[in-house]
Amino acid sequence: MIRVGIVGGTGYTGVELLRLLAGHPEVALTIITSRSEAGRDVADLFPNLRGHLDIRFTQPDLDRLCECETVFFATPNGTAMTMVPQLIDAGVQVIDLAADFRLKDPEVWEQWYGTAHACPDYLEQAVYGLPEINRDAIRAAQLVANPGCYPTAVQLGFLPLIEAQVVDIDGLIADAKSAVSGAGRKAATATLLCEAGENFTAYAVPGHRHLPEIRQGLESAAGGPVGLTFVPHLTPMIRGIHATLYAGLRDPGRDLQALYEARYNNEYFVDILPAGSHPETRSVRGSNHCRIAIHQPQQGGVAVVLAVIDNLVKGAAGQAVQNMNIMQGFDEQLGLTGIALIP
Repeated sequence: MIRVGIVGGTGYTGVELLRLLAGHPEVALTIITSRSEAGRDVADLFPNLRGHLDIRFTQPDLDRLCECETVFFATPNGTAMTMVPQLIDAGVQVIDLAADFRLKDPEVWEQWYGTAHACPDYLEQAVYGLPEINRDAIRAAQLVANPGCYPTAVQLGFLPLIEAQVVDIDGLIADAKSAVSGAGRKAATATLLCEAGENFTAYAVPGHRHLPEIRQGLESAAGGPVGLTFVPHLTPMIRGIHATLYAGLRDPGRDLQALYEARYNNEYFVDILPAGSHPETRSVRGSNHCRIAIHQPQQGGVAVVLAVIDNLVKGAAGQAVQNMNIMQGFDEQLGLTGIALIP
């Protein structure tokens, strides 16, 4: 049993962490922080946790956090970097669900997030927490940068094609749709029911913050620069991401189904569907799985990859728990084998 703390437990990723960790057999939640809700029972704010968690939100207390084996940050960008150095010095394993440690170049961070990085010396130490490519490094890590939701779906979808060098990496296209919960649990006009309901729109077409993260991961797999067009969309549902990915094939005769099945054969949380399938976001709702289908329309020169995840689970909290399991030497699936919710 390990002592676990959560910094920022009131957002959508925070409550998803609470839901998953409350049922984890090797976890004792010892501190959950919230400046705005300090003193309030967690189950009072999130009634689904009633009977599962008997703990109150507290003010952030670095001394108490330093007593934990693992600390999760489910905080806005720019928060974790102010506390991570002290936690690392205390020997705590840290998993940041925000973007503070995802980008290796502090200048790129500043360009996309509009502020200087508070501890750039830790960027190289941080391990990018996509287990399907970095499992060995995660196992030995003390600081893990949990991937973003769009980057998880897009990278898992593209990786087999890029690793096998069967596509033109200069013209990749990622057309992704996200549920409204991806915008976070905050008051914002664009995510009000009357604004987002019965509506569908693209956004951040000139450049989304997840673009450099996706590009960094794909370039690592390719061993050089990639040309990527990434267009996100907001769709009127609560959970889920659907990424439709396009890549020109160098060898249209390659068996893409076999390629994907071989690449993810030993990955429990990546499900390659039978040829001709069309994955649905509801098939992963509440689960830590990424479901992928591969198409080659009219047996032509373009691969079309369909990838779906729950943006709050495999795209955030579930993947963070998966990383914790790896870091702590637990079974990677522990606490994450729940079946998706339909309807």
